Amino acid sequence: MPVSWTFDDIPDQRGRTAVVTGASSGLGLVAAGQLAARGATVIMAVRDPAKAEQARAGIAGDLVVRRLDLADLDSVREFAAELRAEGRQVDLLLNNAGIGKPGHERSAQGYESVFATNHLGHFALTGLLLDLFRPDRDPRVVTVGSGFYRLLRGGPDLDDLAGGPDTGPPVAYIRSKQANALFGVELDRRLRRAGSPVRSLLAHPGMARTPMNRQYDNAGEWAVTRIGGLLLARSSESGTVPLLYAATAPTAETGVFHGPPLFRWGNRVHSRPVVAPADDRALAARLWQVSEEATGVRYLEAPTVAAPN
Repeated sequence: MPVSWTFDDIPDQRGRTAVVTGASSGLGLVAAGQLAARGATVIMAVRDPAKAEQARAGIAGDLVVRRLDLADLDSVREFAAELRAEGRQVDLLLNNAGIGKPGHERSAQGYESVFATNHLGHFALTGLLLDLFRPDRDPRVVTVGSGFYRLLRGGPDLDDLAGGPDTGPPVAYIRSKQANALFGVELDRRLRRAGSPVRSLLAHPGMARTPMNRQYDNAGEWAVTRIGGLLLARSSESGTVPLLYAATAPTAETGVFHGPPLFRWGNRVHSRPVVAPADDRALAARLWQVSEEATGVRYLEAPTVAAPN
């Protein structure tokens, strides 16, 4: 059931600390500004601190810039260690940062760069920060996905995290968004099983006009993005609404995908069931195991099942 919701409906955030990845531009910058405007302390987790400092100068509120390169697991560990050394506690983690074009690049640890940035970095970050969440402040992890996750069958290729040369940018991006959706629902299942007060929610901005969507490799991508933008794209502000609904609204539920209406007008948030391949529990469990092995970060272990006699 869609609900009418705007930034004016964000509850008072005073006393809360939010970590927002990718907060130097686009959706992340809008989210950081809106949370800070309502009293939250916002940790802007960014790859380019100088760019983020410039953006922060134009925003009122308590915002702190910290470097985080999600494509480098060493950077993820350093970021988490820095927050821990500062005595920070966390109430909200908004896993927002993402890239869309791999160029067949590899992360610092040798994984395909889009998958490493969009999924593996956030998987590790969540695990490394989980014990910093305060249990009495409505703690939440919000993972930003994309409705495109439904466009390919089968889910991410968990047998080849390095990515082959024949994996084009659209496929790499969609596979990473499938991983985001699988991770979000599996994280919620494991948190519930562990009796944790932390909740895991999923949200997506629809097609929003962000810096990531203004990069083109060829005329075909330009045409698709431009035509799609004219028909469907919304501003970064509008695209951020479902993200902050998932992050702050008392009525936001787990196990569904919070997103905007198909067309850009209106202030409604639609909460739709998660569908294939993100509803595949076996695939989600395998993604979790593969992600643990790739990152070296293990948390919320699944219970072992004794072999039959």
